[in-house]
Amino acid sequence: MKKIALFPGSFDPITKGHESIILRALPLFDKIIIAIGVNEQKKSFFSLENRKKWIRQVFERYDQIEVITYEGLTVDLCKQLDVRYILRGLRTSADFEFERSIGQMNKKMLSDLETVFLLTTPEYTALNSNIVREIIRHGGDVSDFIPNGFDINEDLNPKP
Repeated sequence: MKKIALFPGSFDPITKGHESIILRALPLFDKIIIAIGVNEQKKSFFSLENRKKWIRQVFERYDQIEVITYEGLTVDLCKQLDVRYILRGLRTSADFEFERSIGQMNKKMLSDLETVFLLTTPEYTALNSNIVREIIRHGGDVSDFIPNGFDINEDLNPKP
């Protein structure tokens, strides 16, 4: 049986922290499915199409990475895809407490499901999508915080 991990998130936008977790997890799994969650009650900063496109561009060299979108409970998606591992990155102890609660609830709903935590590397501990969005809102340069392989500014300000 293949070891398939689901890495769920909004990726609004994807950051170098996300990229680092995914690349460091590749040796642990046969396949990683990056699942962009769609929540109609939340207003995303970037379109779903852009987020999906950017993630595909970042990981285009990796056959074992797939990018999908989904609505609803992550645990239901795991059942649907026969996934037994959820991959999560931890930056702080607050992240751990939050992710632990979700992981335990998911385990209760699907006993075969395991949540695998990877610690963020020190250089990305302070990095999150909220901060990147704030920098963008105020016209700052986010190139140090997002993966190489796509141009966020090109999609924000398309050429005529």
